[in-house]
Amino acid sequence: MYEDKTLVCKECGKEFTFTAGEQEFYNEKGFENEPQRCKECREIKRNAARAQRKFSTAVCASCGGEATVPFEPREGQPVYCSECFSKIRENKLKEK
Repeated sequence: MYEDKTLVCKECGKEFTFTAGEQEFYNEKGFENEPQRCKECREIKRNAARAQRKFSTAVCASCGGEATVPFEPREGQPVYCSECFSKIRENKLKEK
């Protein structure tokens, strides 16, 4: 049903292959548009977006340890380290 397609990256102009397997995956996920960037340019764009995140350090409301979070903590709102956050989340899922 699907055949490999050769596409041109809109960032670098290099040709890349949109494989039959990738096309099937896109279809299963409901994606309507073909990729516009090659794998390397997609990775660069993804990493650039991650680099712009601002991380803050706070004290974990549960264990008192250091918590690094991708947001600016607000006064009066508890902040948890990743380990405590995972435990709390796991307990909430068990309660449901």
